[in-house]
Amino acid sequence: MKFEGIYTPAVTPLDQTGQIDRAGFAAVLESLIEAGVHGIIVGGSTGEYYAQSSQERFELAAYAREVIGTRLPLIIGTGATRTEDSVEYAKAAKEIGADAILVSSPPYALPTERENAVHALTVDRAANLPIMLYNYPARMGVMMGEEYFSRLGKSRNVIAIKESSGNLEKVMQLIREVKHGFQVLVGSAPTLWPSLLMGATGAILAYANAAPYSTIAIWEAYRTREEAAGLDWQNRIARASSLVTVKYGIPGLKHAMDLNGYYGGPPRLPLTVPTPEAKREIEAAFQDLKG
Repeated sequence: MKFEGIYTPAVTPLDQTGQIDRAGFAAVLESLIEAGVHGIIVGGSTGEYYAQSSQERFELAAYAREVIGTRLPLIIGTGATRTEDSVEYAKAAKEIGADAILVSSPPYALPTERENAVHALTVDRAANLPIMLYNYPARMGVMMGEEYFSRLGKSRNVIAIKESSGNLEKVMQLIREVKHGFQVLVGSAPTLWPSLLMGATGAILAYANAAPYSTIAIWEAYRTREEAAGLDWQNRIARASSLVTVKYGIPGLKHAMDLNGYYGGPPRLPLTVPTPEAKREIEAAFQDLKG
């Protein structure tokens, strides 16, 4: 399986009672498909998996497969602090016919590279599906390093990595130094264009929920070697993407989706809706993007 292009971790809309809005979730998936993204991830950080019960995660993944069908690849996140829980999410992904799974480091536990590799390989054995690793040290507390990659490189299922440190040097290091054949996809919209030029095969971008057309435009500019257009789009998205992926996170992203005619809605506790000041800043940034 080749991970190439713009993949989007779908947000999870909630209804007025704070429960998952299935119709709203289907609308999010359909909007991404219509925009031309190349694959969808369910159960990622952007989908607020950490604030969902196991049953909600199982049902959401199955419903996503039902809505998407075979139109796009579906990747299911297996993130959890306990390895046993990650294994159950991987098994469920296998049962619904997911195309791949996303495997991160267990948050809060701070495993060594060896322990982290054992975790990932245990999840691998449970599903026997293509795997994209997820390096997100800001959330997980540990960086995936060479010992980890060396151990994971022994599995034929581990074929890609989502690099979400936001560090271009780390992206370049992975592309240049990792000798296990992993495809590298960047997880930071503000670094999309330079990462593609350095050799990334694509990106997995939360920001694409709010403005998918702009990320697709950058990918198409890269694919057709229109460097001026790619750089122009990258500069245009810089402020808006930084606000909703770094400064204001998921609450900001969902507000931006509402602004742009998509269905974001409120986040789930412990996160809360943006302040009026934050909303005004987000609105101004996306107005500039449209201009």
